[in-house]
Amino acid sequence: MSGNGPAVSRREFDALFDAVRTWGRWDRAERGAWNRVTQDRVRRATAAVRSGTVVPMALAWNTRPGPDNPRPALHHMTDLGDVESPEPATYKDFVAVEHHGKAVTHLDALCHVAYRGRLYGGRTARDVVDAAGARFGAVSALGPLVTRGVLLDLPAVLGVRWLDPGQAVRARDVVAAEKALDVTIGEGDAVLLRTGHVRRRAELGAWDSGAASAGFHVDALPLLAERGVALLGSDGDSDVRPSPVPGVHSPVHVLAVAAMGVPLLDNLDLEALAAETAEAGRHAFLFVVTPLNIPGGTGSPVSPVAVL
Repeated sequence: MSGNGPAVSRREFDALFDAVRTWGRWDRAERGAWNRVTQDRVRRATAAVRSGTVVPMALAWNTRPGPDNPRPALHHMTDLGDVESPEPATYKDFVAVEHHGKAVTHLDALCHVAYRGRLYGGRTARDVVDAAGARFGAVSALGPLVTRGVLLDLPAVLGVRWLDPGQAVRARDVVAAEKALDVTIGEGDAVLLRTGHVRRRAELGAWDSGAASAGFHVDALPLLAERGVALLGSDGDSDVRPSPVPGVHSPVHVLAVAAMGVPLLDNLDLEALAAETAEAGRHAFLFVVTPLNIPGGTGSPVSPVAVL
């Protein structure tokens, strides 16, 4: 593995978009690929729990500015309990965030990405997204997801501490990781890609990950579409950066969200999960994520968990 290539022309990318799109497949189009997660799949996912170990995957709420956090989250106290009468004293705080970006663990809803002017399912973005929010594909339409999760731990497979920024994970790398980790991606799975981003940041410091980060190359998306995944997530934002597609800055976002109807989880902390799955000797687990119920919202801060 080296570099973010091969380069993909706009014509090739448009053909790929048309090849993987699932428009019109489900009656509940606003849920996109989450329609794949039936009650039977939930039962099978929960039945796979063995040790009961619960592993959180959210980054800490980040209120410090940095090269990967130009608009920090807010947190301040609004009540210190010093004027309360009668008992008990209470303490209150305020939180706010622009969660799309590189510093907050969040879910991208189906209204978050449009390509060629259209959202998932073919709706014209300007007709359904305005200053009041989204009237199609909002995060409130998704609800919670409970399914089988699969961790693709690429640094463990390659025997490195992390993938370097700009390093692409291609379809052949996904297949090799499945073989090395003894796991197979299946219908309705949540696929989580560990690149070692969080470990690299902790050891070397923050960098502008919008300009350079490890992630999927677009040639991995047809394989994931064929497997019928319900969700993609990463410790970056799933896209290799810089983009291998001239003129399209987030091609994996386009293919996953706008073509396949697959929500994305960005900025996960997968370090503890990598350690737990390595110790357990298995890289599939029960996965749970519950976005906030935000009518019209383009996504939500989240705190996903894995249960082994």
